[in-house]
Amino acid sequence: MLINTCHPCVLFSCRPLERSSEDVDIIFTRLKEVKAFEKFHPNLLQQICLCGYYENLEKGITLFRQGDIGTNWYAVLTGSLDVKVSDTSNHQDAVTICTLGIGTAFGESILDNTPRHATIVTREHSELLRIEQKDFKALWEKYRQYMSGLLTPPYGVMETGSNNDSKYERLDMRWWTPLIDPHIPHHPTKTITQVPSEKILRAGKILRNTILSRAPHMIRDRKYHLKTYRQCCVGTELVDWMMQQSPCVHLRTQAVGMWQVLLEEGVLNHVDQEHHFQDKYLFYRFLDDEREDAPLPTEEEKKECDEELQDTMLLLSQIGPDAHMRMILRKPPGQRTVDDLEFIYEELLHIKALSHLSTTVKRELAGVLIFESHPKAGTVLFNQGEEGTSWYIILKGSVNVVIYGKGVVCTLHEGDDFGKLALVNDAPRAASIVLREDNCHFLRVDKEDFNRILRDVEANTVRLKEHDQDVLVLEKIPAGNRISNQGNSQPQHKYIVMSGTPEKILEHFLETMRLEATLNEATDSVLNDFIMMHCVFMPNSQLCPALMPSQGTEQEKMDYALNNKRRVIRLVLQWAALYGDLLQEDEAAMAFLEEFYVSVSDDTRMIAALKEQLPELEKIVKQISEEPKAPQKKHKVLLQLFNTSDDRAQKRQPIRGSDEVLFKVYCIDQTYTTIRVPVSSSVKEVIGAVADKLGSGEGLIIVKMSSGGEKVVLKPHDVSVFTTLSVNGRLFACPRDQFDALAPLPEQEGPSTGTVGTFELMSSKDLAHQMTIYDWELFNCVHELELIYHTFGRHNFKKTTANLDLFLRRFNEIQFWVVTEICLCSQLSKRVQLLKKYIKIAAHCKEYKNLNSFFAIIMGLSNVAVSRLSLTWERMIANTVRTVKFCRSQSFNPDAALTNKNHQDVRSYVRQLNVIDNQRTLSQMSHRLEPRRA
Repeated sequence: MLINTCHPCVLFSCRPLERSSEDVDIIFTRLKEVKAFEKFHPNLLQQICLCGYYENLEKGITLFRQGDIGTNWYAVLTGSLDVKVSDTSNHQDAVTICTLGIGTAFGESILDNTPRHATIVTREHSELLRIEQKDFKALWEKYRQYMSGLLTPPYGVMETGSNNDSKYERLDMRWWTPLIDPHIPHHPTKTITQVPSEKILRAGKILRNTILSRAPHMIRDRKYHLKTYRQCCVGTELVDWMMQQSPCVHLRTQAVGMWQVLLEEGVLNHVDQEHHFQDKYLFYRFLDDEREDAPLPTEEEKKECDEELQDTMLLLSQIGPDAHMRMILRKPPGQRTVDDLEFIYEELLHIKALSHLSTTVKRELAGVLIFESHPKAGTVLFNQGEEGTSWYIILKGSVNVVIYGKGVVCTLHEGDDFGKLALVNDAPRAASIVLREDNCHFLRVDKEDFNRILRDVEANTVRLKEHDQDVLVLEKIPAGNRISNQGNSQPQHKYIVMSGTPEKILEHFLETMRLEATLNEATDSVLNDFIMMHCVFMPNSQLCPALMPSQGTEQEKMDYALNNKRRVIRLVLQWAALYGDLLQEDEAAMAFLEEFYVSVSDDTRMIAALKEQLPELEKIVKQISEEPKAPQKKHKVLLQLFNTSDDRAQKRQPIRGSDEVLFKVYCIDQTYTTIRVPVSSSVKEVIGAVADKLGSGEGLIIVKMSSGGEKVVLKPHDVSVFTTLSVNGRLFACPRDQFDALAPLPEQEGPSTGTVGTFELMSSKDLAHQMTIYDWELFNCVHELELIYHTFGRHNFKKTTANLDLFLRRFNEIQFWVVTEICLCSQLSKRVQLLKKYIKIAAHCKEYKNLNSFFAIIMGLSNVAVSRLSLTWERMIANTVRTVKFCRSQSFNPDAALTNKNHQDVRSYVRQLNVIDNQRTLSQMSHRLEPRRA
């Protein structure tokens, strides 16, 4: 290998006395370009060029050991080194306490000849700058004013042990320092990882080989503005190609995100290293094509890549949105589009550190957030004592918080934030922040933007305090110009509740309620939100007593008393209308309604104006109190019989928590016992019912078993577990020590033969029509509050979400129905007909606006067990495939005339789908139908 004799590494290897002035100038010029020396004074750097040595060390080289007397000072140019400390004289007992990264210096103990505090070993191939003790002391004496800022502790610490109180973490760290400014601007086109991950490298290879196999014209030499770009692709062509290869790629923006995954890891590169991946006429080149002698794939490699293509597409589609997010965040804030800002805002909703901020603040942050990444553990973000310039949020990875004299005091992980205190108090950094692992990603808000947004928030915030505590926090937001029913213009701003005690929040809503609005007026969304969400922070047992005092005798003026009572009545009317039948399960709420009605009736004698609302209140109270007495309301829900013939002809009714269920619970020997308990029963109550039947319940646990053998032990406080099972899932009861012996039942495997004989005789439109009717019945049974219970945990409310569970399970049932029928059809011609029929059913569902079944069918067709059946898909007519994409949207009329007289058979069929929900079994069946091509 030829060595450039003018390279600074070669010149550094010469003894200082042998270096000419020209050599020193070359070294100085090259070192000035190294980030580690950007901030050095020119005179100091000139002297380092005269006396420094270059060290090129392999992994595992020991520079010095703990207890040695120092002879050299070092600076890390590339690579990293481990710092090891032992509390015995045996070096084999040494523990790695931190890592020194690029730009870190160590060895200042040579100034006072103190022993080395630790052993230093290269962690990887590293390049160091070394200065001998006598030269370093001379530099210190001459350039103390320039070097003092470089020798302030502590830096470069990365905790590796699990004991935060270790004495090693309290070690004096004055002997290592940083040489680089941690706030180096990050070029947006640089890759975020130094070395691509194996799975992304493999993904890039598969895509390149597949392109060379299927569309080799896409990778070729291209000329633009009299310049030739070797072996590259065009961005728009890559997007077009990806959308044609997989059904999981639906949008061009989705394909852009998938290519961005390869671009940000360096597996795909822009020819000028200047752009993110863009859906434009820009040139990109695969990493393998960067070489002059890039090999073409062999026939065997082409076949392997063809088989792995769909799995690769699925992987990229899963991680593509995150890459798209990083791509947007790496744009300068001024270049972000409206769509970019909306995309960032949607992602900010899921970040823990921002959860307490208002919508307004999150939207402000979307415009100023900057993405920052660091590839190496040990990198220092900022140092204790520095001026605060940014606020950070961890997107990926973890950092150590290091305080001088204490070492690592804590570790922050994904979703945590740091750096805010110095900005708020305008004080120096209270600690140093050091990367704990490689490849960490952050969101950064700079000081100017932080202060502006914080100042705006505080200026628009109103706080009500009692006993020096905030009891109500309101934020002013634009309300928009509206004209009331009386023709008056509404205020341009309104106040929304950010936090507060339940009582103060209720008081605020009552005081600000608009009496001129009708009961169901959509514009009064704030009141609707309170009524919907109050169960989370103010349950009925707390809300009802809080409302009653407002109806007592008041000493205020009559008009204020009237308005106050009218507001309470309106809130109660809206609350009762929302909860409806659910109030029948709450005895305290029912008692409150009756008492409230009596109180309002009494008040009408003194305040005649209240009589206007009394009939409406009376109607709701009577309706809710009388409904439980109706015979049709006393039905018992038998979940095991939902799909039997007795149920097919009946319209679905909402399931209540008080309804009882007959349910089979299986034992380890695959026998079963039938229990009868309320739907909302807890697992503890189920165990009690099973124990009564078995005669013994000591140590029993309830296990949820899927058809694939996945087992989940249910917690005693879990409620309404019957409807949370998978499509073919079952409940098992067994002692805890027999958990490992549980196995799925044979009946959980699903059908062994398809229903194509029956299915093909039915009209696609009839099937879609009946599916839509059944989906609507399931959806119509779901109460809005079930979404709240599902989100915050049904066990916290002891309420059932059975209707929502069954509606969600219906989606999976339809999806697996599609896959099951196709995989159970052994004849190729019939499989082709099945595919056509399912596509037509999906198109009709779209016409009926039944997106639930439409997407379930599309997901079923996209399942790997179906999408890999290339022989089947090859026989499809292109127009049939495009039907799904171009089908028209029309209003659904459940009473529309059916095209077939046997709609009762169709109705029964779609309500009793027998499916296989074990993906492993379906994939095996798919491979038996169409083995991999040799």
